[in-house]
Amino acid sequence: MNDEKSYLVADFSQISPTPCPCGQSKRAFIHDDNKVASMHVVEISKDSRPHFHKKMTEIYYVLEGEGKLEIDGDAVALKPGVSVLIPPGKLHRAVGELKILNVPVPAFDPEDEWFEE
Repeated sequence: MNDEKSYLVADFSQISPTPCPCGQSKRAFIHDDNKVASMHVVEISKDSRPHFHKKMTEIYYVLEGEGKLEIDGDAVALKPGVSVLIPPGKLHRAVGELKILNVPVPAFDPEDEWFEE
């Protein structure tokens, strides 16, 4: 009998934050055997850095706070309940005191974070 589960469970209260271009991120479902998607709870910092991904699509969902997403020369207003899908190759950064849920597809790969020189 196989005791390996066919699903994954994450308890964000047990995940330590990791520095990221946006601020601090608690990352769930970051496993070598999971390439489908991951889920991150991100606290946006005041000095978030514009960045992009060559392969990854990101879906931002605002949990708390207000601010904006700078993308493609636009400023998208962010507040709780707003969600934005960010395709690969789009330079972006969130600005403001925000907590977001970020769903990267495929799963987050630290090698796929790029910055303009």
